[in-house]
Amino acid sequence: MAVSERNDPTTRRSPRRRGTLLACAAVASTLAFSTVACGTDEEPVHSIGYAIDNTVTTYNANTVDGAASGARQAFARVLPGFGYVGPQGRVIADTDIGTASVVPGEGLTVQYRLSPDAVYSDGVPMSCDDLVLAWAASSGRFTAPDESGEQVPLFDAAHRGGYADIDRVDCQPGSKEATVVFRPGREDTNWKALFGATELMPAHVAAGRSGVSDLVGAITTNDTEAVRRIAEFWNTGWSLTPGEIDPALFPSAGPYRIESYTAGDGLTLVANERWWGNAPGTDRIVVWPRGTDASAAAEDGRIHVVDAAEGSIGHSNLGDGAEVSTVVSRNLEQLVFATSGVFQNPAARRAVALCVPRTQLFDELGASDESDGVTGPITSRLLAPDSPLYPQTVPTAEGYAEVDIDAARSEREASGQDRMQVRIGYLGPDERRARTVELIGESCREAGIEIVDAGSDTFTPSQLTAGEVDAILVGTATAAGAGGAADMEHARDALHSGAGSNVGGYSIGRVDELLDGLLVAKDNAAIAGLATEAERILWGDVPTLPLFAQPRTIGFAAGMHAGVPNPTTAGAGWNMDRWILGG
Repeated sequence: MAVSERNDPTTRRSPRRRGTLLACAAVASTLAFSTVACGTDEEPVHSIGYAIDNTVTTYNANTVDGAASGARQAFARVLPGFGYVGPQGRVIADTDIGTASVVPGEGLTVQYRLSPDAVYSDGVPMSCDDLVLAWAASSGRFTAPDESGEQVPLFDAAHRGGYADIDRVDCQPGSKEATVVFRPGREDTNWKALFGATELMPAHVAAGRSGVSDLVGAITTNDTEAVRRIAEFWNTGWSLTPGEIDPALFPSAGPYRIESYTAGDGLTLVANERWWGNAPGTDRIVVWPRGTDASAAAEDGRIHVVDAAEGSIGHSNLGDGAEVSTVVSRNLEQLVFATSGVFQNPAARRAVALCVPRTQLFDELGASDESDGVTGPITSRLLAPDSPLYPQTVPTAEGYAEVDIDAARSEREASGQDRMQVRIGYLGPDERRARTVELIGESCREAGIEIVDAGSDTFTPSQLTAGEVDAILVGTATAAGAGGAADMEHARDALHSGAGSNVGGYSIGRVDELLDGLLVAKDNAAIAGLATEAERILWGDVPTLPLFAQPRTIGFAAGMHAGVPNPTTAGAGWNMDRWILGG
């Protein structure tokens, strides 16, 4: 197998606080997926604890709240796909699952072939049914009228992206092959990101639990009633509650499978006996998300890996000799505003944006790396700071570069409100985000805007849609913890009216057109033109307010082999099956 980025020790590190990455990881990078042990007399431990700054409430990382949760960090090596996000933020092919190749001809057609050995831990083979379900859920094609008669998606999918451009998925039920045909003129440049890690859910479970004997047939023929039942299960059937685990619901297609989940003992992943690839380096990984007794586990020395926004959790001490680095994340901290209630008028959103101390927030809480273009508050929602096109978006954000209380007061008055009260929700407890809200409140008070800290340990982004809060403080595409990738596709998608991750309900037809154009734009000139026009509109409407690149603290205990920071949506657990502690 070719050398893989899964064990690449290189990563983006902040000059503010640089850690030394494990020397052994450099050896691991030359050995691809092989097991690595380097120069220590200690016996390898058989269980590694992994703490993250997010909740894990579902097996399905593709729902609105699932995508914002820690499911992608927990299950990247439980539910792998045709690719994964590597440390540089780009998608790398995962040939253990299968191969994908473009079929010559007009338009874009991709042939997917699953490995002949690919099988779930319950003994059911992986099949093209899994791709059909992933497409159906995220395409937005399957809708039904709600109580008001408006057509709404049956699936509560967070992201759409290239799935919306797929015309059909040709699949013989149970087959190892699928032909994915894109609509004419929609040759998505980032098609390799589709059907990736955590996106292929076990279709046979969805079919069985929803009582649909032929899932592919129901979706292909648009059998609305059958698809509705499939969607109802897909939306909520894979929920995860500590202490209430039905193993039959959670079969694995990766090197690990779920064994148990309790608050006291964490989310336990064990080696999947049916995994057809290289055996994992450690038998057991225990994920410690928010909502578990992670602090007690840290005190007992049961946590060996931490991946969290800098200073967001209090149990990051990994003991003497730990290798800890603070990296500039692909995750962009932002405020997402509702487009109803107090923020129905765009002037109200502009008022808050004008009194937010973005430079002060960056100086105190943001990450900085001149080599990656991260030198101040983020000015683009659509282009990554290290993109050569990013500087072209800077002028569009100049009006919000510094606090302007008089302008903020004027915009508040223009919105028709004598005073404003804004409830900002986020996943807590989180000292960093609490401090962010505090600083915003101190600044905006002078403009007649009261900021209320609505952080909660039960927070989900959908609370914004429900009107329970007025704005949310989150990362890229509403992620509460790790997030982001180099392609910015999920960040862009979260501003599209057809995407579930657009929890603020922002809907502008021209912005949708520009975002759709970015999916298929093939040259820098086209991308720059589309992004610049879209940013002009977005800085006028302010559905979101970019703040700063999130610094993430990623640490590995002394003696950890193949621990490689991944400051993206994949998190540090992207290659957990290669981890070995001691040995």
